Amino acid sequence: MNYLPMDDLLRDAQRRGYAVPAFCVWNSDVLATVLRVAERLRAPVIIMASKFEFALMTPAMYAGMARGIAGHFSVPAALHLDHGPSLEMVRECIDAGFTSVMLDYSARPYDENAAALRQVAAWAHPRGITVEGELGHVGKADTITVEGEGDSTLTRPEEAVRYIEETGVDALAVSIGNAHGTYTCLPSFDFDRLAAIRAATTVPLVLHGGSGTPDDDLRRAISLGMCKINVATELTAAVRTALDAELNLKNPRWLPHSLTLAHEAVVPVVEKWIYLTGAAGRA
Repeated sequence: MNYLPMDDLLRDAQRRGYAVPAFCVWNSDVLATVLRVAERLRAPVIIMASKFEFALMTPAMYAGMARGIAGHFSVPAALHLDHGPSLEMVRECIDAGFTSVMLDYSARPYDENAAALRQVAAWAHPRGITVEGELGHVGKADTITVEGEGDSTLTRPEEAVRYIEETGVDALAVSIGNAHGTYTCLPSFDFDRLAAIRAATTVPLVLHGGSGTPDDDLRRAISLGMCKINVATELTAAVRTALDAELNLKNPRWLPHSLTLAHEAVVPVVEKWIYLTGAAGRA
């Protein structure tokens, strides 16, 4: 399997009324597990990496690892840079073979955000690479999560129209009350705002901070145009819980065995999100 441009997956989701789950993947074990479950359930998926994963391996190393594992599967998938913090990192991922990139300048002034995304589109589009931007800012729900920063600011529909026209982004991450991390109280989504954004724009919309979102809210968000749902915290929490249990045994097992069992904890999380987004059977 070769990774596809993310736009190929999102446009199908937009046309058929479901969303593609995008999973944060930090190593080969998790990547293989996600693709294995996706293939069994015949679901398209998006594999995401960010600057935090690149502390473990460079973008070129990550992309090489991801391509090697993908060769054992036939499920449609995209390889995506999530929350790219700089133009330099975006360019590095484009050169490494990522099929989708996000430059996150959402916490910066509008003009700086738009100008930078125009540059990314100029680099990416001639190579068939999808570009995701963020307008409004999705902050943190807790003090532990590494994604995002500070408080959220909501996306304005009229500004979203201008942003898409000025940047040429293929997908737009919006802020409607969602946040990264573990919700300390149930999120309050502004569905009227989301409906207004959907009515005014045509590109697929992206929900950051999927973990912990109530099922009914998620389904309603998808019905109003969310085509990509990002999942990170639930994956890391599942592995951490399972690994803690393994390492706290009176007689700990051989470490590779413990890691194998811990990564198997990813399976029900991936299954849950494939079914919840309506992606099962879409491949």
